[in-house]
Amino acid sequence: MFIKDNIKSSLPIKDLSNIYVVADFDRTITNDSSETSWSILADSPYVPKEYIEDRKKLYSFYRPIELDENMEINLKTFLMKKWFLEHIELFIKYKISEDIFNNAAKDSKIMEFRPGAKEFIAFLHKNNIPLIIISAGIGNFIETFLEANDCYFDNVHVISNKIIFKDNIASGVEENIIHSLNKNEISLPKNIQEKLKDRNQVILLGDQISDLKMVDKSKHDKVYAICFSTSEGKDNIEKIKSKFDIVCEFGDDYYNLKNILFCKN
Repeated sequence: MFIKDNIKSSLPIKDLSNIYVVADFDRTITNDSSETSWSILADSPYVPKEYIEDRKKLYSFYRPIELDENMEINLKTFLMKKWFLEHIELFIKYKISEDIFNNAAKDSKIMEFRPGAKEFIAFLHKNNIPLIIISAGIGNFIETFLEANDCYFDNVHVISNKIIFKDNIASGVEENIIHSLNKNEISLPKNIQEKLKDRNQVILLGDQISDLKMVDKSKHDKVYAICFSTSEGKDNIEKIKSKFDIVCEFGDDYYNLKNILFCKN
């Protein structure tokens, strides 16, 4: 595990009443081999093969753009929103049902936690530490996944893209699209802001550099920026280490991270 020298002196964190956690979901809370919440139906036997083919075409075109750290930011932002809207149109076009969404989110062969992540979330709940999940994924999948694994505690709040269903069939998306490049524009609901108002330190968890936008460092006394490296990000590992305070490399998990961050069991 990579830890910057200037952060070591502040660990472990002793005052848990002054901290909260902001986390990405796909391949941050879930493991590197899991499908993302956008691709969870990529090989599903319950959706039309035409949906799978069209979805893979979108992924093949847009995913390299998402990973391109050198693309001009305004163009990249436009294309990320376009990708998500086009995928939602596929849900509508092929009449994907809410039942299919829910069943896929409960399938451990498709999506599972990083080792120790479930226990990490339980630790946050036990110690009354708010967990804010800000995800460019699909909130329906995330909420069902957490519920199915008995992890959707009252301290856990999901801010993500929520698919709307009418008569059990996908019909659109709630409010504005959240994608990997506009997380800095997310306004937390007032009820969540109220729970965070006396907490001035943040643990940020992500798997790519764009996740740093989830938190404005200038508005907090301390931000611990932590990245879980993935196979897709291995070519950018040195850049990732320059941006994050802690990098969990392959073999590191939430058990290791919890022991480093906290002095309580």
